[in-house]
Amino acid sequence: MAVTSYRRRWTLDDRAESVWHSLPVDIPADCAGLLVTLTVPPVEGAVIDIGCEGAGGWRGWSGGARQTFAFTPEAATPGYLPGELEPGTWWVVLGLHRIPLEGVELLVEATTGPVDNIPGLNEYADATAAIAVPQRPPRRTLPASSGLKWIAGDFHAHSLHSDGSTPVANLAALGVSAGLDVLAVTDHNTVAHHAELPSLSKRFGIGLIPGQEVTTDTGHANAFGEIGPIDFRQPAATWVSEVARRGGLLSINHPLGGDCAWRHPLPEHPPLAEIWHSSWLDHTWGGPIAWWQAWGLEGTTPIGGSDWHNPTSFTPPGTPTTWIAVDADAEGPTELPTATLEALSAGRTALSWSYTAPVLVRADDELIALDAPNTLVITPDGTRHPIHTSQAHLPATPGPHLLITHTGNFLSACA
Repeated sequence: MAVTSYRRRWTLDDRAESVWHSLPVDIPADCAGLLVTLTVPPVEGAVIDIGCEGAGGWRGWSGGARQTFAFTPEAATPGYLPGELEPGTWWVVLGLHRIPLEGVELLVEATTGPVDNIPGLNEYADATAAIAVPQRPPRRTLPASSGLKWIAGDFHAHSLHSDGSTPVANLAALGVSAGLDVLAVTDHNTVAHHAELPSLSKRFGIGLIPGQEVTTDTGHANAFGEIGPIDFRQPAATWVSEVARRGGLLSINHPLGGDCAWRHPLPEHPPLAEIWHSSWLDHTWGGPIAWWQAWGLEGTTPIGGSDWHNPTSFTPPGTPTTWIAVDADAEGPTELPTATLEALSAGRTALSWSYTAPVLVRADDELIALDAPNTLVITPDGTRHPIHTSQAHLPATPGPHLLITHTGNFLSACA
């Protein structure tokens, strides 16, 4: 057993040099485990993130949600990948998210050798086992184009693998209760949760889509697909091409989301953008739509995300709901995630504030407004069509359309 310690004061100069700093740890051959502990004094204004890169690649990230984690070949703290501890130099990665003016003294201790109790692991397993499969609400069937069907999804949710407060199983249960067919699990800067998704999809009867929220303090982006970790420390300009090269899809998240707003310059736009986000509380505010128009309506498929973290959230999974027009033959939790990503690539989405809320969808050569009497459909050229009934049909024209109330509340969007 060996202990590597780092104690030093970190300052604003360090943060100006780089948000992320890596501390080396030597891992010997046949290492039985690694336990890392970060000690942060109770100093106002200090927010420190932590993660780990192994000799063979990225192993996980806690952000500021944990201050201790561990690995063995068989198991790891939630948020981290278990497996062989490759001999060589590993790195404890510190994120200086916020540093007070006077700086902050941090202590990092990395201990190699047997780990008797992996932090967070038993609690996670117990919580997962206690979650029951809920009853699904009545299915809502929307008119769809020939060969397609609309399914309900949510593309943004967090678990105990990052800064969420419950295991992935609870996300699955909440998704089923909300009527969702698919739910993307998008923990911050980690893919450790991906291993659970196939078995939980079958257990709960919901398609769990592998995702990761590539997270920096100047913008977040969701990468969808089983594509391995995307290095958030690399320039955001590389994310789009790297995700595409690996066969995934990238979405800019909550582009107007306060201190998480998107501020990265990009030479090329990703295919998706989280236009409908739970932080959009005033539905008369046109900011997200204005951003979408400025960013470029063409080639940007809109999606929505609840960004659910914990039971105190006022927006459960499915708030908002993204409707995805998938292959009509795709069935069940094992087929729907792949069909969903294919539909996103093709730009077949519609957005509503919930599973039962008014929605505007495409079906062949028509636009259909559902459960939206006394509203207006706005076409890409600004033409307004009044809707008087609970199911109204309009000729479909190319480009995104909006559904609003007579007072200007945004209700739905259709790509």
